[in-house]
Parts: sequence; structure tokens; C-alpha cells
Amino acid sequence: MKHGLITWDKAELPPAAFDSRLSRVRELLAARGLSALVVYSDVWRSNQGRYFSNFMPYWNRALLVIAAEGAPSLLCALSPRVYPWIRSITNIDEIRPSPNLPQQLLAMCTEKDWKKIGVLDLGAMPQDLYAPLAKGLDSIADIPWNAVRSAPDEAELSMYRRGATVAREVLEQEIAGTSGGIDHDFVGRLEQRLRLAGAEDLVVLLTNGQTAPKPPAGITLDKGFSVTLAFEYRGHWIKVSRTVAPPEVLTSLKSLFRYSIEGKPLGDPAAPLYLENLSGAYPWESCGAAELTAGSLFAAHVETQVDDRRYFYGDMCIRSPSGAELL
Repeated sequence: MKHGLITWDKAELPPAAFDSRLSRVRELLAARGLSALVVYSDVWRSNQGRYFSNFMPYWNRALLVIAAEGAPSLLCALSPRVYPWIRSITNIDEIRPSPNLPQQLLAMCTEKDWKKIGVLDLGAMPQDLYAPLAKGLDSIADIPWNAVRSAPDEAELSMYRRGATVAREVLEQEIAGTSGGIDHDFVGRLEQRLRLAGAEDLVVLLTNGQTAPKPPAGITLDKGFSVTLAFEYRGHWIKVSRTVAPPEVLTSLKSLFRYSIEGKPLGDPAAPLYLENLSGAYPWESCGAAELTAGSLFAAHVETQVDDRRYFYGDMCIRSPSGAELL
């Protein structure tokens, strides 16, 4: 369940951004002879639904329905008492109470005489939803994510850059002087500052260098600890790693990071790094360099080991047509 306050600042993320994204979907629907595109959404797989509508559930599942004409509709099992809130933060007008999502979607298709619809990333739709739809519809087309979002638009990039700036500044300010403190206290300070800055979700992992970063466990953070922060800013996931390392180690780590994303092809085994796609269906997912196409937003992390201690460093990047670069 999400814990942060979900709002929509239209000066920060203008309605025109959603209008443009919906226009691309409708062009695709017209080209493929489809009546609507269905986008599955839940608390962990909300990136795609939010990209088109700014809707993100605190819990439960939903289907966003983008018709060839008109505003998007939402089928969800949430209580009607939250519908005014949903309308206030999204471009959605019609919300249909849907304890049974496939049944409600099939009823909508019958009502509107839709014979052929598309589902975004059909193979990732939960089986209990797909099975009754497959039985009840004449045709379901699989629409891949890159068919409707081939590259980030300026509004999306602006949100990612703003979130990355917040994450970097808060983490680097709070990490200074933290050695010797308890990890829970450090994580609490991070959460307080990031929630006030707009965090809707937050995952903090730490290590004293004997393991990969892990959830806080009441341990004392010693000199040389590392922290990885995953931070959701208005529906845009950011992930960075920092360390309290000796100056020479930190300089080496930063050089390794720059070389890993700028000085060689991604995935070069001579300087291995850990990659996570941040602009897919899920908040973040491990990936290989070949899966990152132009426009992919991703996190890259490097590691070095000195005197049996592991140090970690990572940041937000984008795969541009000319290669990978820091966002």
C-alpha cells in the first residue's frame, strides 16, 4: 500500500502532456482498427496507467480504458467514496464500480458494440482477468509498451529530472556525519524529508560493506556504509546509491560509474554494472543492456571492493540515441 499523498500539480505536469499521449494511442487504434486500449494497473504495476491518466491506486486493481474517442474510463473495485479524489487527480471522468473487472469490461464492450480491443502488454495481464476476456471477446490485440511510448516526452523527462535532483540532494546531505548512528534513525530522517518533498513510495537499503544493500535492521552504521534509495516522485521512480567511503575510494567509484555508462558499451564485462529499467510497466526491474532502447530511463550501479569491504555507487541515467548518459 502506498503511504504518500498523491496529488496532481497541473503546473508541474500539464494536462496537455496527457492529451498528447492519448492522441498517440488513438492514432494507433485507428491504424489497427481497434475500438479501445485497455491498460491494467495495480499498486505495483501502476507506471503505465499513470502515464496516460495520472491514476495510481493506493491498493487494489483497475483497468484504464482508452477509447478511440472521448475521455478515458476507469474500471476499479475501490469504494465509490474515493471517486471524487480520483477525478481530482486524473483526466478520468467516468468511473465504473467493478468488483469483477472482466465482467464489467465485457459489459462495456457489449454496450458500446466494441468487437476488437487492444490490451497493453497482453502477456503480463493476470490470468484470472485474461481468461474470461478471451472467452467473451472476438479479438484481443497485444499492444506492446514501445508502440505507444517509444521515447520519453519533455513532461516526463522534467519529472524524472526533478525527482532525481531531490533524491540526490537529500541523500547526500543526510549521509554526511551519519557513521556511528543507527540505520533506523537514518532511514527515518530520509523518509521525513522525502515525504515532505513529495515521495509517494520509498525503499531504502543499506550495508556496512559485508553484503549487498538490505533493509534496515537496527544496526550501527560504521565508516564506509552504502545506501541505495528508490524513491517515487509523482509516479516517476528514481533510484540512486551513495557511500561513505574514503576520498580515494569514492573518486575511483565515480570514475568507474562514468566509464561504465559513458566510456564503453553498456554491458562490457570489463567493467560490470547492475542495470534496472525504471520506465517499464513496473517501478523498476533488473535488465540487460540489450533491453535498454533509446529513451529508456534506468538506474546504473557499480561496486568496488577494498580490504574486504564492498562499496556501492549508482545514479539515474537515460539511453539517448548517442548512448547512455547521466540524467
